[in-house]
Amino acid sequence: MEESVSELRGTFISGRTRSVAWRKNQLEALLDLINENEESIFKALHEDLGKSPVESYRDEIGIIQKSASYSLSCLDKWVAPKKSELPLFLFPAKGEVLPEPLGVVLIFSSWNFPISLSMDPLIGAISAGNTVLLKPSELAPACLYFFIETIPLYLDNKAIKVIGGGAGVGERLLELKWDKIFFTGSPRVGRLVMTAAARYLTPVTLELGGKCPAILDTLSSPAKIKVAAKRIVGGKWGPCTGQACIAIDYLLVEEKFAPTLIELLKKTIKSFFGENIKDLKSISRIVNKHQFQRLHNLLEDPHVAASVVYGGSINEEKLVIEPTILLDPPLDSEIMTEEIFGPLLPIITLKNIEESIEFINSKPKPLVIYAFTEDETFKKRILSETSSGTVTFNDSMVQFLCDALPFGGVGQSGFGRYHGKYSFDTFSHEKAILHRGFYPELEPRYPPWTGFKLRFIKLAYRFDYFGLILLLMGLKKS
Repeated sequence: MEESVSELRGTFISGRTRSVAWRKNQLEALLDLINENEESIFKALHEDLGKSPVESYRDEIGIIQKSASYSLSCLDKWVAPKKSELPLFLFPAKGEVLPEPLGVVLIFSSWNFPISLSMDPLIGAISAGNTVLLKPSELAPACLYFFIETIPLYLDNKAIKVIGGGAGVGERLLELKWDKIFFTGSPRVGRLVMTAAARYLTPVTLELGGKCPAILDTLSSPAKIKVAAKRIVGGKWGPCTGQACIAIDYLLVEEKFAPTLIELLKKTIKSFFGENIKDLKSISRIVNKHQFQRLHNLLEDPHVAASVVYGGSINEEKLVIEPTILLDPPLDSEIMTEEIFGPLLPIITLKNIEESIEFINSKPKPLVIYAFTEDETFKKRILSETSSGTVTFNDSMVQFLCDALPFGGVGQSGFGRYHGKYSFDTFSHEKAILHRGFYPELEPRYPPWTGFKLRFIKLAYRFDYFGLILLLMGLKKS
């Protein structure tokens, strides 16, 4: 492990990865890796998570093809120095900001989207000119094996390496010195990463999660309500059967509208996934027995079980839990205090939908707030009175696809951001550069101090150039 990191550092010091040509070559090779191994990726994702080829392409392969292609098309612009305006009293001078790579980067990725959550940050790290050690999750072993087998065949193995192993390997990696750590996972492990990074003052990006709420306001037509129901079902059970940091965790709705909504959700679930637990289609499975038991335990609470209005069936052999709707489970139960990360959707009823703001603010800041509303005043209240990584109005999940928008959390849902140019920035240091000539010289900046020099400095800091001219001409005394 130490030898691998030493080789990565040696490669970075050599300057090879700073070349724009090298970066483009690696991004093109990464695209080749994805394009030439699509069937192998489909197979690995089905083996690890039961994902269908369509879901795998939508949430994994297509994400990476889009991200790498976008970075390739923008890289020349991103690496170029940006001119900065300087105060006139420094004339002649020129200022610019030059992005430079941070160095040797460690990326921890998660098991729920094992391809995209590994390669999307890798694209940013390569685009910025870093060397990288990628540590995919051991909980998706088929995808981990795919990376170990294929990455050395396509990418520069002296600059980009992948390592397997479990928690012990992760702990050993965190004992080493890195120039950047990028972590996707749980808040519990995120705290361990931050603690380890503090030893070397290593900058960290944490992509965590939390309980992402959806608010459903009264909509103006039945057709729009049906669309909202489809997007809620898609945003809850569509991404890895709810095992996603941006999946809808719970739904807030006015009490009078709950029965209608529940019926719409039931119909949509049956349309999307079927209604026989033994023959559910187009839905992933729970990743392993530990996570399956954790979710099953949430339903074992008698008060929670009593709130189930749809679903609740399980198939332990296949690690499948039926899409489940719960109406007003106890707010102090674990299902309402911890991130669910699975196919269980609590619906919490309110007297007035605007109470949703106070409800959301009573919990840690979420990664995303989804709000289905046509009320512009209510939208402004959500934006100004809540805090979250993202707010998405009248849809779910699609914000993750937008390279022009930053993706990341705030507070307990994480910090730092990536996607598109934001990925490049995350793995770069913006170096400030100032060029000056030797003349003219500003003598008032030096001792011995006088009243004239104090007046000169005050006027300069106020950018009062007319006043400076008058002072130099002896026409301004104070």
